[in-house]
Amino acid sequence: MAVRMRLTRVGGRKDPIWRIVVADSRSPRDGRVIETIGHYNAQTEPSAIRVDEDRARHWLERGAQPSDQVRNLLRIQGIK
Repeated sequence: MAVRMRLTRVGGRKDPIWRIVVADSRSPRDGRVIETIGHYNAQTEPSAIRVDEDRARHWLERGAQPSDQVRNLLRIQGIK
């Protein structure tokens, strides 16, 4: 099973908030997830990023591949 760390959209219409999740790469964007490890809100100033560092490192050590956007968010948080 190929595991990816990626963003899932939640929130209202024209008010997106993103969850950072670990999911099977074959599942749809807002489909089934294995674990939610953080939140990202780009509409606040500055952008609100909250990531559970221990769980992110846990999944990275086990081979989960972050998407490009999640990789940038982890880099901002100093995790990867």
